[in-house]
Amino acid sequence: MMVAANFLGALAPLLGSASAFPAQNALAPVSDWRENPTQLTLQVYVPSKIAAKPAVILALHYCGGTGAAYSQTTEYNSLADSKGFVVMYPSQAKDNHCWDVATAKTLTHDGGGDSTGLANMIKWAIKEYDADPTKIFVTGSSSGCMMSNVMAATYPDLVAAVSCYSGVAAGCLAGSPGSSPQSADPACANGQHVKTGAQWAAQVKAMYPACNGSYPRFQTWHGEADNFVNYPNLAEQLKEWSTILGVTWTNDNTNTPQSGYTQIVSGDGTKLVGYSARGVGHTVPVHEDADLKWFGISHMLYFDPLIDPL
Repeated sequence: MMVAANFLGALAPLLGSASAFPAQNALAPVSDWRENPTQLTLQVYVPSKIAAKPAVILALHYCGGTGAAYSQTTEYNSLADSKGFVVMYPSQAKDNHCWDVATAKTLTHDGGGDSTGLANMIKWAIKEYDADPTKIFVTGSSSGCMMSNVMAATYPDLVAAVSCYSGVAAGCLAGSPGSSPQSADPACANGQHVKTGAQWAAQVKAMYPACNGSYPRFQTWHGEADNFVNYPNLAEQLKEWSTILGVTWTNDNTNTPQSGYTQIVSGDGTKLVGYSARGVGHTVPVHEDADLKWFGISHMLYFDPLIDPL
């Protein structure tokens, strides 16, 4: 025990303060990440065995939800325990707990909206956990998928890949009075904003004109029986991102990844994939294994300071 204590004491200057290793195997609140212009809140799940240079998943809740509630509807935390990645669960309390995907601020890189607060969380996590900046991933359901689209458009320099469920194209709600079912112009959710790929791409590029042209790999899921965020929104997302990513439809794979689902492949399937779920309404259930495969999280190397000191 004395040897261990002396060893940990010797490691202390290298490991830094205890804040670098916050509570593990539990959802822990964080309040001191950079600028937070829209008063978002954040909880983080850190596994007891964290990978060296871990991946980070930003998981965005649905309307009416919270980060904590969303964490209970997915298996990301248990998968983090086995894979060693970190999961961030932000919350938005305004506009019926829906993410702002409508205002000019949030649809602009560093514009001071919800997207800016989320980007600052990502930057904080990269530093806090010594995360791999090339392994930052975004997912979410419904409003969370809408914001996933927005994050891919406004912060392509931070996000490596997206996989999200039952959302709309980035910019679909631009100029709407709000982003919730109670406050938004219903035309977007109803699937009535039909544009060409070039029109969608122009909206995306206007959100971050200084982008070098590199955008995240994108995967999106939608239920064919979705009458809340209507099914045509899947096609609009695929038009938007196929144009941005420079790929076109290649083929459909039926009953993939399960019966009743059709995988819609663009290009060679490494940049853009859609999933159409027959008979599924709002929202498509989270497919965590498919998400991790898309993100490229298969196995991680754990870092244990008692075994592998810095």
